[in-house]
Amino acid sequence: MSPSRRLHGCVHGHKAKADACGFAYLWLLLLVAFMGLSLTIGVQFYSTSVQRDKEYELLAIGRQFRAAIGRYHETQRAAASGENRGGDYPATLDDLLKDNRSLSTQRHLRRVFVDPMTGKPEWGLLIVGGRIVGVHSLSDKVPIKQDRFEADDMGFRGKQKYSDWVFTYPSDLLVRQEADRPGPAASSGADTARRAPSQSKP
Repeated sequence: MSPSRRLHGCVHGHKAKADACGFAYLWLLLLVAFMGLSLTIGVQFYSTSVQRDKEYELLAIGRQFRAAIGRYHETQRAAASGENRGGDYPATLDDLLKDNRSLSTQRHLRRVFVDPMTGKPEWGLLIVGGRIVGVHSLSDKVPIKQDRFEADDMGFRGKQKYSDWVFTYPSDLLVRQEADRPGPAASSGADTARRAPSQSKP
């Protein structure tokens, strides 16, 4: 007999024993608690799985941004007049979509991707000398992934915010800049890295 039918008998039957009624009621409560716990664990597992998928997507998108910045950086300026146009990193993310520095337009990036962590096509920018050298998510959520990154992403180890996963070109740019910085006085220099909101249109 199921716990619910036993409980029904406890309420409406005159021959049911008190201890049997108590056992059936306790069993029913345990069953409900177990179902609630299983549902909670299932929701947490699903949420963790979704966040991991978003992390992998963020890493993949970030690498595309890094590669696009790298291609822009490595492309020689081919203006016929030889005019120096003021920098070999992009000034905006739109420059990656349409690079007009040469006679034939080049596209280093297909589109400005949506940040999987925020759901918006908005990114934080790392600026050096007025030029974009890296991008990062605007999410301050704590990453699940803390180790076992690819070689170019080893700087992300132990970071406590997705916004600290900065995809620069070259990948060790921040490490180099920190190593080359002579002291506190250099923090006010024009070439010091600073963060800024995305300048690209969705």
